[in-house]
Amino acid sequence: MGYTTTWKVLEDFMLELKKRGVDIPPEVINDLRSAKLMIKICESPGGKGDTALKIDEYLGNVESYLIADASRILRGEDVDQWIKRIDEASAEASCEETLEQDKFITGVPRDQKWVRVEPDSSLTEEKITQIAKDCNLSFNKQKDGRLVVYGQKEDLKEFLKKMTAEATKKQ
Repeated sequence: MGYTTTWKVLEDFMLELKKRGVDIPPEVINDLRSAKLMIKICESPGGKGDTALKIDEYLGNVESYLIADASRILRGEDVDQWIKRIDEASAEASCEETLEQDKFITGVPRDQKWVRVEPDSSLTEEKITQIAKDCNLSFNKQKDGRLVVYGQKEDLKEFLKKMTAEATKKQ
């Protein structure tokens, strides 16, 4: 489930807007397709890594466009209903599900979400820790050099968005 549920809700939202005559740009459709592909990669053995960041980026792009368009043609209550459905679906897409599900992380409180991040030349350890601090998150360095960043779900979402923006800026 997880990201697949979010993807499906966004697909349904897009289809609903198309029924109402909204013209969806090819870039938005491509982002939805790319997200589906990345979800399949993420679900395959050894397919974890940075794919969660890309999935979040693609789904975020689609969500932003659809909500902006919907707010122009749908009633406020209808838009709010779609936002609620997207939020509920996103809640299932927890970081534990998509990143290193097979390892237990010590030191992370039960009520908090986490991601494991591997620093590289484009995103150094210092940059990752700074973004984590800016997002009110905590972090631990593991023996293998990776960082476990953890905190509240909303803060973690913001962290992933900033990480994605930073990674795409460097490419």
